[in-house]
Amino acid sequence: MAILEARNLVKRFGAVAAADGISFAIEPDSVVGLIGANGAGKTTFINMATGYLKPDSGAIFYQGAEITPLAPRAITHRGICRSFQVPQLFLSLTVRENLLVSAGIAVRHGAGGRIEAQVADSLERFALAAYADKLAGVLPEGIRKLLDIAMALAARPKVLLLDEPTSGVSAEEKFGVMDTVMQAVRPQGVTVLFVEHDMEIVERYGERVLAFYEGRIIADGAPRQVLENPEVREFVVGEHAAH
Repeated sequence: MAILEARNLVKRFGAVAAADGISFAIEPDSVVGLIGANGAGKTTFINMATGYLKPDSGAIFYQGAEITPLAPRAITHRGICRSFQVPQLFLSLTVRENLLVSAGIAVRHGAGGRIEAQVADSLERFALAAYADKLAGVLPEGIRKLLDIAMALAARPKVLLLDEPTSGVSAEEKFGVMDTVMQAVRPQGVTVLFVEHDMEIVERYGERVLAFYEGRIIADGAPRQVLENPEVREFVVGEHAAH
């Protein structure tokens, strides 16, 4: 059974179709990259899958049960969490305090264990221990991203949606950030969907890639196969075909 499935999703903003009949199924314990130019519909899908947006029509299923009508908090409790393109942190709190907040919320809803142990584990697994007592507002962008993802993982989700995990991160840091994330989440069997504009990241970390264009999926397959697709090269990568 698919862990996450979209069935004929449609979402319009005026004349713009952000989702135009999107259908696909994600297998458990997989890593899937979502690519496409700005406005192609990638983040719209993530927002619909997490309840922040409702489709005009169509449905989303998680472990075989429809979740389309549920509020974001209810979807999180089911086992789907996300990070944001702009990390959602408490900037006036330290790294440790941010993790205490997320762990406390998770424990309150029955998703965590001992709070102190969970925070210590997050600091270690996400390579944040050296920053534990620094305010989130002064962190480098790559560390902010790791903290945001570590906070999302506090709820122990089965599906983790990452919205541009390397945007704003320097070229020197990007692989280190993704390596840290994957090493932290994959041993837990978490299914990962990540939106990404960096094709090096997509090719290195994705097991499967979905290419979006104008609210439709124009390619779906292994990274190299999708990245060599002529439509993807033209509409996503930006290489114009010779005529």
